[in-house]
Amino acid sequence: MILEKKKAFNAYAAKQGLRSTRQRDVILDVFLATRQHLSVEELYLKVKASHPGIGFATVYRTMKLLAEAGIARELTLKNGQARYEHQLAGEHHDHLICTGCGAIVEFEDETIEQLQREIAERHGFTITSHRMDLFGLCPGCRGTTAG
Repeated sequence: MILEKKKAFNAYAAKQGLRSTRQRDVILDVFLATRQHLSVEELYLKVKASHPGIGFATVYRTMKLLAEAGIARELTLKNGQARYEHQLAGEHHDHLICTGCGAIVEFEDETIEQLQREIAERHGFTITSHRMDLFGLCPGCRGTTAG
């Protein structure tokens, strides 16, 4: 899966007239090695730990390219901060996003997916993609436990 993503990214970059660079390869490797929803700043710190010569602007531009190439998906939180996650072909999930601490919980629910298909059908709409982000407070920020 990682090799496929690297090939897809390199093909996209070439199509855009960009040559492959070692710095982009390092950033892609670090990004693909994590399953977290990372901000550019967090990814930059991870990259900098092993490759101090790579600058913040390079990480920022590379993440924008990864999103354009369909390898990363950008999630914009209510505070305006962007976080990135892997975009995996055929995989879908939704998000619960805490407006207090920024925690992101991924979830899947077939009932919700079925309702979305039914609503689209009722309106004669064909869904090509979608995303659902629910914003609220996690148990920690509410000061209570779930349940």
